[in-house]
Amino acid sequence: MLDQSYYTKADEIMDQYGRKPASLIPIMQEIQGAYRYLPGELLSYVADRIGVTEAKAFSVATFYENFSFDAKGKYVIKVCDGTACHVRKSMPVLEALYAKLGLSKTKKTTDDMMFTVETVSCLGACGLAPTMMVNEDVYPCMTPEKAAAVIDQLRGGAGIDPE
Repeated sequence: MLDQSYYTKADEIMDQYGRKPASLIPIMQEIQGAYRYLPGELLSYVADRIGVTEAKAFSVATFYENFSFDAKGKYVIKVCDGTACHVRKSMPVLEALYAKLGLSKTKKTTDDMMFTVETVSCLGACGLAPTMMVNEDVYPCMTPEKAAAVIDQLRGGAGIDPE
């Protein structure tokens, strides 16, 4: 059961975009931007209020890869495993993050909801491979040691220097 504040926020977002079926995707994007995931219960609420079926809303949400029904940590770390990054050893970076954070392929978010680690097919920074992102910040030429240092800086709340 979600807190009432989620519904209040959803109402504000729907008012901003208009309570019409064509607003479904922008509303979902805005909700995910606010909470770092798309709560299923809230999606049902939105669907009812804008006049689309739950099935339609959930089919849209599952079609697009960027929508997630899983709660994510404060810091979402994306490790690129595209060809350039893979060849330049992005997997040891991923393994170092898993080890440092106690995560795995099946457990992607820390219990304290601070970190979520994901792999992505491409970050569009092939010349800087291997790369990773933390929220919206790109970190080039990563090594397992640099990745661990980024985690330490994030835990300490200090500013992050990707170099």
